Amino acid sequence: MAILQDTATAETGDDIARVMREIGAAARAAAGELALASREAKDAALAAAAAELGAATGEILAANRRDVAAARGAGQSAAFVDRLSLDPARIAAMAAGLAEIARLPDPVGRVLDRWTRPNGLDISRVAVPLGVIGIIYESRPNVTADAGALCLKSGNAAILRGGSDSFWSSAAIHAALATGVARAGLPAAAISRVPVASRDAVGLMLAGLDGAIDVIVPRGGKGLVARVERDARVPVFSHLEGICHVYVDAGADLDKAIAIAVNAKMRRPGVCGAAETLLVDSAVAGTHLAPLIGALIDAGCAVRGDRAAQAADARVAPAAAADWDTEYLDAIITLGLTDGVAGAIAHIAAHGSSHTDAIVTEDQAAADKFLREVDSAIVLHNASTQFADGGEFGFGAEIGIATGRMHARGPVGLEQLTSFKYVVRGQGQTRP
Repeated sequence: MAILQDTATAETGDDIARVMREIGAAARAAAGELALASREAKDAALAAAAAELGAATGEILAANRRDVAAARGAGQSAAFVDRLSLDPARIAAMAAGLAEIARLPDPVGRVLDRWTRPNGLDISRVAVPLGVIGIIYESRPNVTADAGALCLKSGNAAILRGGSDSFWSSAAIHAALATGVARAGLPAAAISRVPVASRDAVGLMLAGLDGAIDVIVPRGGKGLVARVERDARVPVFSHLEGICHVYVDAGADLDKAIAIAVNAKMRRPGVCGAAETLLVDSAVAGTHLAPLIGALIDAGCAVRGDRAAQAADARVAPAAAADWDTEYLDAIITLGLTDGVAGAIAHIAAHGSSHTDAIVTEDQAAADKFLREVDSAIVLHNASTQFADGGEFGFGAEIGIATGRMHARGPVGLEQLTSFKYVVRGQGQTRP
C-alpha cells in the first residue's frame, strides 16, 4: 500500500478552499451512510483498518522517521520527540486499539430513557451520531488512528487535521485507515484527512466548511485551543492544556505518595495527564518533603520549588511565578507546600486547567472534600494522574480530555460522540 499523495505545501488559497470544500462534502455524504450502518459493518471496517495498519508498518515508520528528523533538526525537546515517535510496538498498539473499539458496544441506537404520557404517547430518547466531527490536533500521530476509529464506531464521519510536525506520519496512518474502511465496503471519506499543511485549512474548518462540520475537537496546547475557541463558528469540545496536580495530604502514606508522584510525572512526561505540580501539606513537610524530592530527582526529574522545597534539597531550583501555571510536558515539576486540603483546593482553583488532579491520603474525610470541591474533569484519590486516559476508563480510546462543562467532559469516547433524538409513538392522538 502506498502512502496517499498529499497536495500540500504549495497550494494557493483558492486551491486549499476547493480541496477543503470537497473534503467537507464527501465527509457529509459519508456521515449519512455511517449513521445507518450496522454494528457489523462498522466493526468489519475497523478490523480491516487494523489489518492495514499492521501491513503498512514499514511505510508508517519511514514516514515517522522523516517527521522525527525534522523535529530534532528544529531543536524540539526530548519529550516532544517522544510524543511524536513511533516504533513497531506503538503501531501494533494502535491496531490493537482499533480492535478493542470494535469490541465495544455500539453507542448508536441506545435507548437512553423511555416513558409513557397520560395520553398514551410512548416517548423514547435515543442516541444518534453527531454527524461530521473535525479534529484538530498537534504532534501525536496516534490520534489519527484513535480519533478516526472512535468517530467511525459512533457513526460519525471524521475530518482530521494533524499538526505539521506529524504531517507524514499522519498521512501514512490515514492511508492505511482509509484503505481498510473502503475494503470493508464503507466510504473512505468516513475518515478524511486534510492533505495540506497550510493553516488556512484550519480557518476553513473553524468556519464549518459551508455547514459540513457539526463539531470541532481541538487537541493540543493553549495556543491551538485559544484559536479554536476564538474563531470557531461551530460547537467545540475543548481539550485545554493539562496543568495537573498531585496533592500529598497530611494523611498520606509516604511510600504510596512517592510511587504515585513519580509515576504521575515520569511514566510519560509528555502526555496531557502528566502531573506538572506536586503540592505537599505543610504538616508533613519534615517527613515527606525530602523523600519526595529525592525520588523525583533520582527518576530524572528536574524540580523547581518554593523556599521550603529548596531548603529540603539543595538540588531544587527556585520556582518562578510562571512555573505554577506551566504545562511542561517534560521531566520538570513544580513543588511546594500548601496549608492542608483547603489550601490545595484553593491552589488548584487558581492555577489548574480543570483537567486532572489527585489527592494522596488515607484520611477519607480529606479525600471526600478534595473529590467534591476540586472542579476538574477528572479527580482521583490514591491514584496517578496518568490514568487520565480513555483506554484506562474502559472507553477503548479517546479523542481527548474535554475540560469544558457542556455535553462532553473528561475522556471523549464513544458515548460522548453521540447526541440524541426523541422518538414518539402514538395511536392516533391529536392535541386539543
